[in-house]
Amino acid sequence: PYYVGINQNLYLQASLYSSDPLLQLFLDTCVASPTPHNFTRESYALIENGCVKDPTYVKYSSPHRHILRFKFNAFQFVQSNSEVYLQCKLVVCRAYDYSSRCYQGCVHRSKREASS
Repeated sequence: PYYVGINQNLYLQASLYSSDPLLQLFLDTCVASPTPHNFTRESYALIENGCVKDPTYVKYSSPHRHILRFKFNAFQFVQSNSEVYLQCKLVVCRAYDYSSRCYQGCVHRSKREASS
């Protein structure tokens, strides 16, 4: 575990270890939860489908495509223990493939209508 006070900056870095220098990382989704086993109920999205949901989220530039850096302010779930678990979905793409998910950025997914 990593201990940080509420509202303090929490810095994170993800690295891809590969011999291929033309791969890059993209942060698609990052969700926080008060429990390590359920990231759908009682969860809080920092990033969803590449779209920033948390106003304290900041992406930092990186010297390499295979390193992703970001921060957000630490928080605590109401009526929960002080632990917050983070689950992030990263996408690996080929650099300069402008049709890949890495270059699409924020994708607003439309909800489908349920028919009778």
